[in-house]
Amino acid sequence: MRTLLLTAAALSAPHAARLQASSKPTNPFQFPSFIQRTTPLPSVSVNIDYVAPADVRHAYDDIVAEAADKYKLNPRMIKAVMQTESAFNAMAVSPVGALGLMQLMPEVAEELGAVDPMDPRQNIMAGARYLRQLLDAHRGNVRLALASYNAGPGNVKKYRAVPPFKETQNYVKRVTALLAEND
Repeated sequence: MRTLLLTAAALSAPHAARLQASSKPTNPFQFPSFIQRTTPLPSVSVNIDYVAPADVRHAYDDIVAEAADKYKLNPRMIKAVMQTESAFNAMAVSPVGALGLMQLMPEVAEELGAVDPMDPRQNIMAGARYLRQLLDAHRGNVRLALASYNAGPGNVKKYRAVPPFKETQNYVKRVTALLAEND
């Protein structure tokens, strides 16, 4: 074993001396000159000739399909709500504090299991779950479920119809028009 160590030391001695003699670079990030001469530096070249932006309407199709399947919803309904609520902007925050793609209020998001309502998957899954609950509460009546989503279930219960709020009436019209458009 001792012979092996001595042989290794003897073989490396000339290289060590050469490294010490040439390793006084003026720049601390510069390689010693013998390394520069014998080893080519790696290089990277990038060329982007064309960039095609992703269509945001389809960016979350996999998650929408999963949510639609899990909560027995039409995926077009989920997408119509997303388009109306946030224009497919996962980082959307409304002036009243609604968050994400489906514009969930923080308390509602938490009740529906969205720990991070800005996470697209959590937001879509929670929003779809909420839509299912509202549809069930209104025995499948899409207009009342959408009105509840926008104005709150209490307002729909109070008026026993789509509330007479211009915003909610326009919301229901817009979402149902998007649903009809996709047929």
